Amino acid sequence: MSKSDTILLGHGSGGKLSHDLIDSIFVKYFDNKYLQQQTDSAILNTEGKKIAFTTDSFVVDPIFFPGGNIGKLAIAGTVNDLAVSGAVPKYLSCGFIIEEGLPLKELEEVVKTMAYEAKKAGVVLVTGDTKVVDRGKCDKIYINTSGIGLLEDKYEGISTASQLKKGDKIIINGSIGDHGMAVMAARNDLNISADISSDCACLNTMIKEVLEASDGIRFMRDATRGGIGTVLSELAKTNNLGILIKEDKLIVNEGVKGICELLGFDPLYVANEGKVIFVVASEDAVKVVETLRKNEYGKEASIIGEISEDHNGTSWLETSVGGKRIIDMLSGQQLPRIC
Repeated sequence: MSKSDTILLGHGSGGKLSHDLIDSIFVKYFDNKYLQQQTDSAILNTEGKKIAFTTDSFVVDPIFFPGGNIGKLAIAGTVNDLAVSGAVPKYLSCGFIIEEGLPLKELEEVVKTMAYEAKKAGVVLVTGDTKVVDRGKCDKIYINTSGIGLLEDKYEGISTASQLKKGDKIIINGSIGDHGMAVMAARNDLNISADISSDCACLNTMIKEVLEASDGIRFMRDATRGGIGTVLSELAKTNNLGILIKEDKLIVNEGVKGICELLGFDPLYVANEGKVIFVVASEDAVKVVETLRKNEYGKEASIIGEISEDHNGTSWLETSVGGKRIIDMLSGQQLPRIC
């Protein structure tokens, strides 16, 4: 049996292998009009009301890292997937798979964090499930969270990027790569010391402020697995539009840059858990940046590029020295067990 016949870590990267797996197996058998959208949340009609519905699983290693833990990640990840769809997150479910031998103190800390983050985000955990497996059959704890949010009709097209226009500006709410490198630095086998903290956070309040400030929000996506590079590449290919990003507009903190150089990672493809890519009508771009900068999670917001007239179907980076390179989808597994 060759590698092509088995699951690889790269199939969980959020990049090309993940997309190939989804298309070749999951969509092949589960195919329906909702899955065909392949957005972070499914948009459903229920008795005249629209809801967004999403689910996510978290297997991060280690379960505690600078800036958060697996519990904070589980709440923020699902809340953000609903919020970037234009929905107001309301209800979450939570499933735990726990390894025998996990200290109760660690479990309580994870659950306590989840409760705090849920309250802060204004969502309620309404149902759940717990399973315990034999020692060695799971790495401490895995968590699945599903979420439901309410969606106004006017925001239905945001998750599909169906309203993009050439000249629209691309905005991000801050530095990139912080979460992925914080988790990597926390891994004992790497023995790396760096002053880096994960950007993991619930962003629904910030997103709500942006939607209230502008009617020109064309698209939103949180840049988690695969980083902003994979999001931009997918956006360009799916909509057959060109994207041009300027390297000197991207913020990469020094600690993140250092570890990326040490380990050979490209910050464009490193996971974030508190960053959103916005595509905004050109005339509203400055207003959106100003709105973001008033929020604690958007103080470093900036316009990083635009939907361009050229290179339909591809995303490009204009480097700081004036050259250009293609931003392709992450092809392998850069960072395993990052979320």
